[in-house]
Amino acid sequence: MASLWEYANPRKFIAASDRVLPWIGGIALVSLVVGLVWGFFFTPEDYRQGASVKIIYLHVPSALMAINAWLMMLVASLIWIVRRHHVSALAARAAAPVGAVMTVIALVTGALWGQPIWGTWWVWDPRLTSFLILFLFYLGYIALWSAIENDDTAADLTSVLCLVGSVFALLSRYAVLFWNQGLHQGASLSLDKEENVADVFYLPLLVCIAGFVLLTIALVLMRTQTEIRARRMRALIARERMG
Repeated sequence: MASLWEYANPRKFIAASDRVLPWIGGIALVSLVVGLVWGFFFTPEDYRQGASVKIIYLHVPSALMAINAWLMMLVASLIWIVRRHHVSALAARAAAPVGAVMTVIALVTGALWGQPIWGTWWVWDPRLTSFLILFLFYLGYIALWSAIENDDTAADLTSVLCLVGSVFALLSRYAVLFWNQGLHQGASLSLDKEENVADVFYLPLLVCIAGFVLLTIALVLMRTQTEIRARRMRALIARERMG
């Protein structure tokens, strides 16, 4: 644990992330290309949903990362509250736009998938509604960071907002289990093998999920580096003005 906290030092964090980013980004690219090509071009149509089922290769991974990006923000925010490490606060800030984009992808692909299956682009289903609220929390989080000039104050307030928004992140994940009613299907991936999609869809889906996970990590690392450098720039400008 002592060695882990060393990366709270901005210089060490940037140096370490520079070393791993090419690998993470490269594997993410390969995984996404392989998974999407495999899924969209080399899997059959579903006997009930037809070709529309192939949206699963974008919808499920993006939905997972939309939720997990918020959970990453939650962990980083808790570290900020407890340990006051600036890198953790900046990492939470960096993850928010990535998570917001993943949420948009999930909502759009969900609508494209739902229209031919449900006959409508949108329903006020428990999971869809909680997911939309999660997206609004993302927007509120980003706006709150931008609205407050003092970085420490912004980190404090956004950390509280992140704690509150985590309720909807969990609801987005488990709404189907909490409420039996609603059009949204159950989980496509489960520890219960009988609930998983068929293997012909399952294997390329796992590759796509791996690609989205690595892509999200790469983007968060790059954006965290940008936030660290931007913070340094603001500090230098402030010193020059005071001097």
